[in-house]
Amino acid sequence: MSVAQTTPVRRPRLVRSIAYWVLVLTSIASLAIGVLLTVPNIGVMTSSLLDGSATGVEVYSGQAWVTLGAALAGAGVLGILIALALAAGASLIPRAVVTETAPEIAAEPESEPADADLATSGARD
Repeated sequence: MSVAQTTPVRRPRLVRSIAYWVLVLTSIASLAIGVLLTVPNIGVMTSSLLDGSATGVEVYSGQAWVTLGAALAGAGVLGILIALALAAGASLIPRAVVTETAPEIAAEPESEPADADLATSGARD
């Protein structure tokens, strides 16, 4: 008699994918670095322009840093959106339920006594 056993539900392949987690982590890192580059430079440019002590280095190099930070932050946001879209798409794909049947244990036929094997092997010599 075979017994049908269901295996525990496995995690989806997307959650186990290293590439997915690399995408998520690099997107978060890119967003964080972009914000860390953008916000302080905007603050320095704003304060120096408002008090009239702005130099060309503060303004023009600040603009370059803000542009780089904005590009990194935008890439991070785009990566997070792609990761969310992948997760949503993976949740729409149904997973197959795997059932395993336990093998039947058949009774082994009784073997002949060892003396009979010796008698037959000696007869062949």
